[in-house]
Amino acid sequence: MEWKHLPVMPSEVIEYLGCRSGRIYVDGTVGGGGHAAEILKASSPSGKVIGIDRDDDALKAAKDFLKVFGDRVTLVKANFRDLKIVLGGLGVREVDGVLLDLGVSSFQLESPERGFSFRFDSRLDMRMDKGQKTSAYELVNGLEETELTRIFREYGEEREARRIARAIVRERGKGPVETTGELVRIVLEAIPKRFQTRNIHPATKVFQALRIAVNDELGSLKQGLLAGMEALGKGGRMAVISFHSLEDRIVKNTFRAFSTGCVCPPKIPICICGRKPEAKILTKKALTPSEDEVEKNPRSRSAKLRAVEKL
Repeated sequence: MEWKHLPVMPSEVIEYLGCRSGRIYVDGTVGGGGHAAEILKASSPSGKVIGIDRDDDALKAAKDFLKVFGDRVTLVKANFRDLKIVLGGLGVREVDGVLLDLGVSSFQLESPERGFSFRFDSRLDMRMDKGQKTSAYELVNGLEETELTRIFREYGEEREARRIARAIVRERGKGPVETTGELVRIVLEAIPKRFQTRNIHPATKVFQALRIAVNDELGSLKQGLLAGMEALGKGGRMAVISFHSLEDRIVKNTFRAFSTGCVCPPKIPICICGRKPEAKILTKKALTPSEDEVEKNPRSRSAKLRAVEKL
């Protein structure tokens, strides 16, 4: 398979990052290089991009796709939560823009051997970094019923979380649950038919929850947002594209915290906390893709973009 380079909301990303020549931008989830290429074009002739990803396949694809930009591109294997370490290693003190395009890529979903999708019967994996030790296999076969229930409920918002966790524990008593197909069967048998709908596959939320847990996606997001704000110079901007409510809620609340000043009780006439806002919100409401983009790129349907500017 070839990595697809179709970026989500590219014009909006460029607009809100305010790309200009001579500036340095970080694409914290470079993927196949789609957004990075747009940023490099918009910041021509001397803008630079530091592309970060924890997926070796992504970095390989990005290297090939972005080679036309020469030394204007620097690619690093890392988690964007470690942005400060990455920039320190490159001798970069601050940057002018940070982009995070969250979630799983189409390439990862469409690669059977990666175990992200229930469309293929393959070994349970779901690691974005294939060098990571813990995969979905370890979680499904090693976690207690209460922890599996918590993961399905918190990360998948699955109302039948306990029933599914109990079924998994019962099934693995006969032998390990090894494949995506086995897990799908367990979920289908665990959820009563009356609770199964045609709009969404019954295993969707369970697979989402496991993927988030395997890759600590929400923990990475929380730390990455803080690292991104710290890395920005004055007037620098951060844009984040999320694909489900858990991510968007974290982005929304974190950006709101960045933009909040005095938190003293209303009864106190003079501020004594000394807190000042770090940034201003550029998107009062999350931006969503146009109908035309959704038609051309169905994956963009659930995308939401939010942006802030450092003060």
